[in-house]
Amino acid sequence: MVLLVSVVIPVYNGERYLAEAIESVFAQDYRPIEVIVVDDGSIDNTAEIARSYREVRYIYQINQGHGKAKNVGIAAARGEFIAFLDADDLWLPNKLSHQVGYLLNHSHIEYALCKMRMFLEPGTNSSAGLNKDHLSEETPAYIPSALLVRKSLIEKIGVFDSTYRHSNDSDWFFRANDAGIPMTVLPEVLMSRRIHSCNLTQEINAINSELLRVVRSSILRKHKQMRTKK
Repeated sequence: MVLLVSVVIPVYNGERYLAEAIESVFAQDYRPIEVIVVDDGSIDNTAEIARSYREVRYIYQINQGHGKAKNVGIAAARGEFIAFLDADDLWLPNKLSHQVGYLLNHSHIEYALCKMRMFLEPGTNSSAGLNKDHLSEETPAYIPSALLVRKSLIEKIGVFDSTYRHSNDSDWFFRANDAGIPMTVLPEVLMSRRIHSCNLTQEINAINSELLRVVRSSILRKHKQMRTKK
């Protein structure tokens, strides 16, 4: 069985990395795919780079955050599976084929993640937010760039909550977990996460505050589920 995979790339001012990310998608050994770049109000050359690829569907939105950008991509997606790739991350060529193959062979599994390896952008000072020992590790990746999901699950669980500026992906994973959705983390490293100055210097206090909100929401859902079962 051969099913279409929609690849959604949300991007904001990603001219430095976007082409390399797109190339890593077109280097996949799986077909058919469609590539949707959602430009979240970039003011650099992001649009020109995305439009230079004939096969890319380019969508522009006024800056509303990457949660909303991912949702716009989901709405435009035509595939039975949806994958996401942050514009500064990269896929290994067998990423989609491994994940699609697993989901096709395990019909009860609703989404698949994988392991990742991080790499430091040349010229980036890692002292602010990264233990250099982590660069040599293969770690499970609970991030959108590692995700392949059945579109039917998104229709069931819902899209990303764009009221979270930083943690809309964490909220989605918590909601899926709280709903008891069967998933897997494949043991292979299938993506690379780029560490650079921008993603090392994010607003730590804002991120922690949002994560606390995510956890509280999860606890409330579980309590509601328990009351419903009684």
